[in-house]
Amino acid sequence: MTTSAAVRELSGEARYAALSARFRPVFARIAEGALERESNHVLPFEPVAWLKESGFTTLRVPAGHGGDPVSYEHLSRLLIELAAADSNVSHLLRSHFSFVETIALQPTDFRNRWFPRVLAGEIFGNAATERSGNALGTTQTKLRQEDGRWLLKGEKYYTTGSIFADWVVVMASTEGLEGRQYALVPASDPNVTILDDWDGFGQPLTGTGTAIFDDVVVDADDIIQRKVTSTLEPAFFQLVLLTVLVGIGHAALRDASKLVAERSRTFNTGSGSLFRDDPLIQERVGQIAAGIYAAESVVTAAARDLDAAVDPSLGLDAEAAFLRGELGVQKAHVTVPGLVLAAANELFDVTGASSTGRGKGLDRHWRNARTVATHNPAVFKARSVGDYHINGTIPVGLNSIGDAVPGTSATQTTEKSDS
Repeated sequence: MTTSAAVRELSGEARYAALSARFRPVFARIAEGALERESNHVLPFEPVAWLKESGFTTLRVPAGHGGDPVSYEHLSRLLIELAAADSNVSHLLRSHFSFVETIALQPTDFRNRWFPRVLAGEIFGNAATERSGNALGTTQTKLRQEDGRWLLKGEKYYTTGSIFADWVVVMASTEGLEGRQYALVPASDPNVTILDDWDGFGQPLTGTGTAIFDDVVVDADDIIQRKVTSTLEPAFFQLVLLTVLVGIGHAALRDASKLVAERSRTFNTGSGSLFRDDPLIQERVGQIAAGIYAAESVVTAAARDLDAAVDPSLGLDAEAAFLRGELGVQKAHVTVPGLVLAAANELFDVTGASSTGRGKGLDRHWRNARTVATHNPAVFKARSVGDYHINGTIPVGLNSIGDAVPGTSATQTTEKSDS
């Protein structure tokens, strides 16, 4: 029996243990160079290649298309482990795994063309958001027909993962056609330019910069009309961000524990004991560990809600399934960022002034967590959850970012996030 077949025979925690054992050596290899890469701004092309070679990027391809799919829960836990090794690498795969979910919702011909590419190791990047100038729910990137060909022209920012990708999923609009479209273009096309110009203070190696599309020819079969549907795509897209946050929390706990265990200096105002033997320091590290345990538990529960939503034995209709997944992830978004940011901050309370040395790079945990947490403001999620519990209002999945139009309100849709 092959290793993959043996894993399929397992269930629950045993299956996750086998999955984790399969990928943990790759994660460990990625972790070895994480600090050096971030300190010297070395984009993680090699780690991405290792993950592709290991089959990690294929984990949600349906069995009917040759895959060996894992549950939302198990993928989330693997992403947490990967983010603990290098949060940049885990984050940059967000668009890839999201588009694999999108492929599964398309017609048979589309699935038959694209799932084999995923199984071959090809990955997808994101080019949806524009820095300014586009009204909420619109895009300035356009598709047009000319001489019988479809051409794509526009500029995007926040193109996470695209610099590492084989294909870029571009959000565009077409004159005379309602709504927006996805256009799939090869990242290697000579009319595609992808820049590493992300200037955020966190997650610096995710390739979250500019992408320029200068009349790129697009195959008509590779244009998808976005539909307003009650799917799990928005919740899954946001769940990946939460896994990145929890992974950062684990990295902060790991570094705090290591520094305390190795520290020999102490203070005359303390107990005089080694830090590792000081009850107050032990208590504080214990509090950090408990906070991260709580954060991971919340994210795991949200992932299980997504699994429940697609469980045929529960027989949920589309709206009930959407509600199950979206509410769980929205509640997690209210809860998790604060827990992880607290851990990344409290790391310095147990290590002393020497921990602020640039060479240690410990500040990256807070910077990275703070950056991830800004992607989808928790205050909007808390309001949405409250409105549901008070008034029964169905939550809205994040589907658009753009300039506000005075006198209008957000469109009540449940499409996948563009951010």
